[in-house]
Amino acid sequence: MTSEEIAEMLTKLFNTSVVTAIAPGSWQVDTSTFRLLVLLSEDNTWLRVLLPIVPAESGQPFLEQFLEANFDDTQEVHYALYEGVIWGVFQHQSGSLMSADLSNAINRLVSLHQDGLNNVFNRLVESRIRQIIQAAKQQGQSLQATMQSLERFYAEGLMGEINQSSEAREEVLATWQHQLERLWNED
Repeated sequence: MTSEEIAEMLTKLFNTSVVTAIAPGSWQVDTSTFRLLVLLSEDNTWLRVLLPIVPAESGQPFLEQFLEANFDDTQEVHYALYEGVIWGVFQHQSGSLMSADLSNAINRLVSLHQDGLNNVFNRLVESRIRQIIQAAKQQGQSLQATMQSLERFYAEGLMGEINQSSEAREEVLATWQHQLERLWNED
């Protein structure tokens, strides 16, 4: 894609009032929810599209999950860490880049931005649930016995919030039950 084609594509994807040429071969898309950067290399051979996801400090506990997502989920875009920010990044040779590829990459970047920490947090929670399942199975516990242990932990205040209502505790336990049932036979 040429510089002109990229500019045209950005104005098709976004309102022209939010797309700004910040330098030759560089654009910024400023919406109410995000700021997307589109940068051509100096020799116009590579295109990079960047979208900040979260401050690195917020994402630090989830770095392993971000890297796993790069391997499994993010497809043509990836998470990257630079200058204290976790970014969504797409890079492609501009000469072989097609409009559909750029559009799909931008849509995926926006989706990563909207998800923020949700997907990586869910990955972390699932890995912890798998660890609980593995430990329970090593101790010879059944699904029912594991669930009873969790219920006891909540009843004794070892898990859950101090002022948690019984309705909230039942909701949390129902979620535990669902997740344990979903993952029990996978490990």
